[in-house]
Amino acid sequence: METLRPGSRGPYVKLVQSLLARIGYNPGPVDGIYGINTQRAVTAFQRNNGLTPDGIVGPVTWNYFQSFLRGYDTYTIRPGDTLYRIAQRYYTTVNAILTANPGINPLYLRVGQIITVPYGIEVVFTDIDYTYEILEMDIEGLEARYPFIETGIIGKSVLGKNLYYIRLGTGPVEVHYNGAHHALEWITAPLLMKFAENFCRAYASGYSIRGYNVREIWNRSSIYIVPMVNPDGVDLVLEGLKPDNPYYEQLLQWNRTGLPFSQVWQANIRGTDLNRNYPASWQDAKAQEEAFGIFGPGPTRYGGPSPLSEPETQAMVNFTRQHNFKLVIAYHSQGEVIYWLYKNMQIPRAREIGEIFARASGYTLSETPYEAAYAGYKDWFIEEFRRPGYTIEVGLGRNPLPISQFNSIYSNNEEIMLLAPII
Repeated sequence: METLRPGSRGPYVKLVQSLLARIGYNPGPVDGIYGINTQRAVTAFQRNNGLTPDGIVGPVTWNYFQSFLRGYDTYTIRPGDTLYRIAQRYYTTVNAILTANPGINPLYLRVGQIITVPYGIEVVFTDIDYTYEILEMDIEGLEARYPFIETGIIGKSVLGKNLYYIRLGTGPVEVHYNGAHHALEWITAPLLMKFAENFCRAYASGYSIRGYNVREIWNRSSIYIVPMVNPDGVDLVLEGLKPDNPYYEQLLQWNRTGLPFSQVWQANIRGTDLNRNYPASWQDAKAQEEAFGIFGPGPTRYGGPSPLSEPETQAMVNFTRQHNFKLVIAYHSQGEVIYWLYKNMQIPRAREIGEIFARASGYTLSETPYEAAYAGYKDWFIEEFRRPGYTIEVGLGRNPLPISQFNSIYSNNEEIMLLAPII
């Protein structure tokens, strides 16, 4: 993590501001600007935790913050400890500690025993810019709190970032959701991560969500989530182009828009639009490029030199072929619309399920427009497996959507994600 000080700006300033607000300090608005209020809040935190109160977030302060950001701490049992007292100290619950430590006997705590203690704050923050590094911290935090989940890596991005998956459930009925094929559409990654967190919490506690029995869904189904298909592109949009990027010079040439990457970049780091790089009618998508003014790598709509030329799409295809998904959902933004059709293929129940999703979300079920009709993930899935696939465009406005839309986006889509495995 970079050192933050007064005058710093960006997604990690937002992260610190959001965290400080959650743990009882007042950094002012979560705006990504390290001003006087943020400095005062950092200084107060440092003073209260025995750190040098210099108001600068350097390595030592980051180390303290990161235990909160991961959402848990490791604790060594001392004489006289009880789970209740430990829970009070960490502003959490005994049940949360029991969930994070399967097999622990609360009536027999051994001095020197090391346990995982979740903090009484949520893991996935939904008021910040959601970078790859934040995604990694959140996955680690969910693994610690909910050791019954399965996580893994389906492949690597061009720059070697991990393409993570999370599996929710242990049942035989498999479905798949993915997000952030497009860099500007990064808001779909925290959408999926917040669903994973809420689903795990409900399963651990025996709660229902919207009247759906989560434990029943868990036992019947396996929901596989790939929250960030394009981490290189997301970081380019949120963190900006850095001189150590191996594609630095090419990216400057490829972005011929005159606008910053944060406003226009949808592609991966090699300038390929991942959702036009799948084999389904790739040549038809290629034939559209000249009409769109596309003649090579750039911010959007360039389908690459060949189908599956990119490691991200290769990983998605291999991952999908390793499973028996009865349906898939690719999350994008924006438009509040659900696309279900590919080349007029009439897939059994596809329209019926789409209509149910539309009623659950308030979104419109629609045929795919010409400019997005080919070479997408859901197109390839429908063509190869002859099963229902959906592209869901969340939110309204211009990409990137403001994070202030997150709560309404989540509310509109939670029931879809609960329905998909049982429909």
